[in-house]
Amino acid sequence: MATTYKVLGQSNPAATTLTTLYTVPASTQTVVSTITVANQAASAATYRIAVRIAAAGISAAQYLAYDVSLPANATDTLTLGVTVGATDVISVFASTATMSFNAFGSEIV
Repeated sequence: MATTYKVLGQSNPAATTLTTLYTVPASTQTVVSTITVANQAASAATYRIAVRIAAAGISAAQYLAYDVSLPANATDTLTLGVTVGATDVISVFASTATMSFNAFGSEIV
């Protein structure tokens, strides 16, 4: 098995829109080591992060973070070690369009 360390996804989603940050490719397993969330605005905002197994519709059970408040001009760094399988999706949601998300980890093929 080959392991590739990489930036898995980057997103600056539209406000209040559930957006795909990363989808695990077919025949691949992934370890998501870190997700960062940056608030680029001069006021606080909130965010959500979910893992949707096999791209399932969103449900309450899937959230890793829900309506977490992030102060103005601040960054949260979440060191997770989350393992996801082929076709699983990491989704993000922000209360404003001034939030950016980055996922880092390893793809195992």
